[in-house]
Amino acid sequence: MTQNLKAYAIANLRAVRMGPHIVEYLERIDATLVPYGGRFIVHGATPELVEGAWDGTPIVVEFPDVEHLRAWYDSPAYHAILPLRTRNSDGDVIIVEGVDDTHKATDILD
Repeated sequence: MTQNLKAYAIANLRAVRMGPHIVEYLERIDATLVPYGGRFIVHGATPELVEGAWDGTPIVVEFPDVEHLRAWYDSPAYHAILPLRTRNSDGDVIIVEGVDDTHKATDILD
């Protein structure tokens, strides 16, 4: 039996131009997440740099699985507000699947 693994939308936003469009995006995004079980687990925190270089604000949104995440990202509700962010900030966004509770670092060697 395969286990659905949680999935994460991870963003590193830079040069956010705070204004009415970003405010509207922030006011509307939570409602787009609800139907897909999405929730912020990191949002707006100032990262503590311990290695390398980092320029931006990390954002992590957790979903029950990658199918829910992709359905949210592709949804009409999210696409209606997406330009409010992309036109008013620079950044990178990735989708990544998590691991199960039994995962060990050496599992990637198999």
